[in-house]
Amino acid sequence: MKDAKTQFAQRLRDAMQQAGYAPKPAVLEREFNLRNPGRPVTLHGVRRWLRGETLPTQDKLVVLAEWLKVPPEALRFGTHVQHRVHERDHLWEGLSYRERDTLEAFASLPPSQRAIAREVIMALAKAGKWERQVAQADDDASSS
Repeated sequence: MKDAKTQFAQRLRDAMQQAGYAPKPAVLEREFNLRNPGRPVTLHGVRRWLRGETLPTQDKLVVLAEWLKVPPEALRFGTHVQHRVHERDHLWEGLSYRERDTLEAFASLPPSQRAIAREVIMALAKAGKWERQVAQADDDASSS
């Protein structure tokens, strides 16, 4: 499995190509420095990004993402992270006010009480899963 730096380098090269730029250090250095309000990066520095030897700092990652028109988190971590964030947001949106209030109360508990509450919730979830499996088995048996 490739490490995070190598994966980032591949995503950077792909994003450059998709944006119509050759994934070469000289191109990256020129285009990045045209857009970066901070200290310019060197040819050696951007070459290390493209080779997967180092990762840019967050401020530089944002400049890269804006230039290449990709979300910074997708450039840094890949699109799977975006999907997980979207799924998590979607789950939160589906909660009622009372459910959100309950989760906020849970989050405000001290760690020892959160551990107890978690054990109770997991036990209830496990029992509910078991009950659904029994009900499904009964349905399957009656339809046979």
